[in-house]
Amino acid sequence: MGVEGGMKCVKYLLFFFNFIFWLCGLALIVLGVLVQVALHNTVVINNVSASSAPIVLIVVGVVVFFIAFFGCCGAWKESYCMVTMFTILLGLIIITEIGAAIAGYVFRGNLTVIVHESLNDMVTKYSNGTDEFQKALDNLQIDLKCCGVINATDWRGNFGSGTNSVPDSCCVNVTAGCGQGTMEDSSKVHQMGCQTVVEELLKKNIMWVIVAALVIAFLQIMGIIFACMLMRGIRSGYEVM
Repeated sequence: MGVEGGMKCVKYLLFFFNFIFWLCGLALIVLGVLVQVALHNTVVINNVSASSAPIVLIVVGVVVFFIAFFGCCGAWKESYCMVTMFTILLGLIIITEIGAAIAGYVFRGNLTVIVHESLNDMVTKYSNGTDEFQKALDNLQIDLKCCGVINATDWRGNFGSGTNSVPDSCCVNVTAGCGQGTMEDSSKVHQMGCQTVVEELLKKNIMWVIVAALVIAFLQIMGIIFACMLMRGIRSGYEVM
């Protein structure tokens, strides 16, 4: 017996939600990649938890991308087996996303210590580092208009033969030799350290990861509800047109 009301509506709602999931999966991949790039282009962080959340989101995004297609087929073909499998897989994805959000929140709480240790390590190793290593920190200081960890004096004893010099990347107007003997000259060298700027940048990115994970998890819970309703209709012997 064809059902013209509830079950038919649920079928198309589930199909629509799976299209939304497909877009959400794509959004998770893009967001995870952007945050991962921001983390590693902004500062060299050797802490595993620093990149765990965006990596998890990238993986989840790829899985959601394919599961959504699987769910669309199950809803359209009215396959009890496919819809059931879709529901189980989506439930596991939600648990993973919640875990990623928790990891991001925990990392956000430890951000000050992690960033301070990472930046301090970079400043200390700068003089003996490779050209690529030095370029990474130089680009950081130029892009964020900052110098050192807390302030420019962090370079004292870590750069050059003098005690009052900083890398040229600290200068307001970057030119060759502009950092020589100008450590405490605010008209020539940025006095603000990079730690505060980096923290704010990373907190903003991580907050977007947390919000995205929770919003998408909510949408997926709605999808599970519709899937369960359709499963019940199929199992009861309804013919969904």
